[in-house]
Amino acid sequence: MDADGLTFACAMTVEERIARRLGRTALVGLGATNGLPDGPLVSFGIAGALSDDLPIGTVIDATRVVDESGEVLWEGEPLGASSARTGTILGASRIVDDPAERARLRAQTGADAVDMESGRLARSGRLVGCLRAISDTPTRRLGGVAEGAKANGEVDYVGFLRGFVRAPLVTLRAAAGARRALKGLEGIA
Repeated sequence: MDADGLTFACAMTVEERIARRLGRTALVGLGATNGLPDGPLVSFGIAGALSDDLPIGTVIDATRVVDESGEVLWEGEPLGASSARTGTILGASRIVDDPAERARLRAQTGADAVDMESGRLARSGRLVGCLRAISDTPTRRLGGVAEGAKANGEVDYVGFLRGFVRAPLVTLRAAAGARRALKGLEGIA
């Protein structure tokens, strides 16, 4: 994978630390709320599985990004990340945590995984690829992990702890999945 001239756009600081091994990075925040840098962009980070055949930790080197209606926002060649598989990313406007909604989105769009940044990056017209690691399955909820991030991409420890108190086992399982996904990203960096 040739990273010259590319900027790896990450939602979270933990993703950005890994992406720095590949080249230039930008912390765009959740849903790319921090804004987008100039130049060609790669969407880099974790994603939730919509497809049952994606084990946690699997890295997707996307060939397509779609919106919630299934409209293609971007289509292109994979970046060539070793040990990654190709697939379609759904760019959502929010965290999709409900298993029934994930099943509906999978059926409606054909997407393999969902994140909150790839759609915005694709709409910029500067997306050249997506590298996304699977952090959870279509039927597992996120618990406090969904509350553990600030919009700017920093960790929200208080939000995570509130979510943990409400759903400790779900949160611990989701946190372990996120760690496995980050290890998957490290494997290609």
